[in-house]
Amino acid sequence: MKKLEDFADDISKCSKCGLCQSVCPVYKITGNDCAVSRGKFVMLSGILKGDLKLSKTINKYLDLCLRCGKCSDFCPSSIDVCKIFAQAKHEYVKNTLFGKFQFFLQSELVFGNFLKLFKRKQDKKQNGGKLRLVYFKGCVNNIFPNNFIKKIPDAELIEKDFDCCGIPFLSSGNLQRYELAKKRNMELLNPEDIVLTDCASCESTLKSYYDDNSPNFINLGELVVKQNMKFRFKKTLKVTFHKPCHLKNDDFLIPLLNNCENIDYVKSENYDDCCGFAGEFALKNPRISKEISIKKAENILKTNADIVITTCPACVIGLKCALRGKNIKVMSLARFLSEAVIVSE
Repeated sequence: MKKLEDFADDISKCSKCGLCQSVCPVYKITGNDCAVSRGKFVMLSGILKGDLKLSKTINKYLDLCLRCGKCSDFCPSSIDVCKIFAQAKHEYVKNTLFGKFQFFLQSELVFGNFLKLFKRKQDKKQNGGKLRLVYFKGCVNNIFPNNFIKKIPDAELIEKDFDCCGIPFLSSGNLQRYELAKKRNMELLNPEDIVLTDCASCESTLKSYYDDNSPNFINLGELVVKQNMKFRFKKTLKVTFHKPCHLKNDDFLIPLLNNCENIDYVKSENYDDCCGFAGEFALKNPRISKEISIKKAENILKTNADIVITTCPACVIGLKCALRGKNIKVMSLARFLSEAVIVSE
């Protein structure tokens, strides 16, 4: 396993230009330079030089990050920011009492067996068809399954005994558990596979496993458009869309909604801004998380939509918290489509 010093060259690539400030949701709220990559890299450089120690305070600033990846996408030096922060966090928390307890909860013994309670034995072939898909169900969908996936025509769905994609382990700095999940999942996938996901975070994490010889990935929205599925809703509904941070491409959205009768789409202002949830972030930084989510909710409510759709279970939770008490429903794409009648040609 790598060490923080193995990332010294990447850390030194940061020119401290400050462009990350313009896209960091946390910086926009706090104005704190330690919230952005530039500030954190200054601290990590100090650690590598021996001027600073990887302390509780620095770990607090590492936690002041949504892991949304927007700074990496915008970085002129193409630095993999989240990977470096995960390594730094791992080196701090692995020796703390809380870290050891958290790692125990995330172990196969505890977390793995907890998921197995919800996994049902599946027939390998869910429904026959020309398109063979390996379905990566994800943790949330194992616990709260949605049967819409099985309604996709002309597709053969294959479920395997996958582990968690590993994103919760990366967020907590549990790199050993992440590597274990990565190894197990990669053993179950082949380069010729078409892997179906309906969680943007799962898809993004799975794709990050590979430098080459990657399987082909397709998300639910892309598949529905590919299969030219058409839907009819019982009454006219106004909908808007929240793009999760980990969803890199939403080109499927408009073609999909154009195939839905009785749906009126209204694009929300800054529809691709973070919802502010991001799992552990909301627990460790509740005030900042709430401020981000309030702004998100304000933009969504301006659309006067009946439903906000998204493609990440964590975003569903975050948006439901932000919009609690408001007259608008929050749905995953799968749940939204399951409310409609599939129209035959």
